[in-house]
Amino acid sequence: MKHVVSVSLGSSKRNHAIETEFLGEQFKIERIGTDGDWDKALSLVRELDGKVDAFGMGGISLYVYAGTRKYVLKDAKQLLAEAKRTPMVDGGGLKNTLERDSIMRVAREGIVDFKNKRVLMVCGVDRLGMAQVLDKLSDNIVFGDLIYSLGIPIRITSLRHLEILANIIAPIIVNLRFDSLYPTGEKQEVIIPKFSKYYYEADIIAGDFLYIRRYLPDHLEGKVIITNTTTQDDVQLLKERGVKLLVTTTPEMEGRSFGTNVMEALLVTMINKPVEDITEEDYFSLIKELDFKPGIKYLND
Repeated sequence: MKHVVSVSLGSSKRNHAIETEFLGEQFKIERIGTDGDWDKALSLVRELDGKVDAFGMGGISLYVYAGTRKYVLKDAKQLLAEAKRTPMVDGGGLKNTLERDSIMRVAREGIVDFKNKRVLMVCGVDRLGMAQVLDKLSDNIVFGDLIYSLGIPIRITSLRHLEILANIIAPIIVNLRFDSLYPTGEKQEVIIPKFSKYYYEADIIAGDFLYIRRYLPDHLEGKVIITNTTTQDDVQLLKERGVKLLVTTTPEMEGRSFGTNVMEALLVTMINKPVEDITEEDYFSLIKELDFKPGIKYLND
């Protein structure tokens, strides 16, 4: 049995483990949260290195994207360095393949109608594929990178403007403590309904779920959410807030969707190449063979 472990800086309350089968092979897929404790995360990677088949880097991204350029987050590089024998991925390979494909699929099949809809993507620089496809599908998009990452209430209204801004500020951001940019540990359990007007203005809200949840307003009647990892509690929360439709870009397994880092780690064990040699075509080919489909949940009429 192959063993895939996501070592996450997120809350341990979101931990989950399943055993399942893909293409006739057995897998154990596990997510272990360290509640924002860097030392615990580093220690866990050292402890499991060489004993599991692949690591997912959870609760943090390795790169900030600015068009064709990418900048490495200093804290993520430190975590990656502890995985000396077991490959570790942050989900970027699937953010640029599976997420793009999932959104195009729900648009093509008429599940989500993007025409004349207002889209808010809470943060675009960590999910390049999603940002690109949403910018293509919508002519009324707001990227909330300044709003929700830095607390500056300024809309970014095109992918091109996001790329220009990212190239200016990314070299500074990647050297900041990651927990100053993104909720980790217990912060993931706290909802601060701040900058709610941007949620209210949008018809479709997209991006990393923990960013979306962090600033979730009380009322989101009729909204569509396009995101990644959601637990059963998350789904219930969105239902209570009035969300109409939840689309998860990774498939649901045993009642929840796992993060892109977990799913990419799973695919890495199946492709059986060094991570640096894996191409987008490798991912697309295996995704097609596995018939991964986006999760679709209608929560309210």
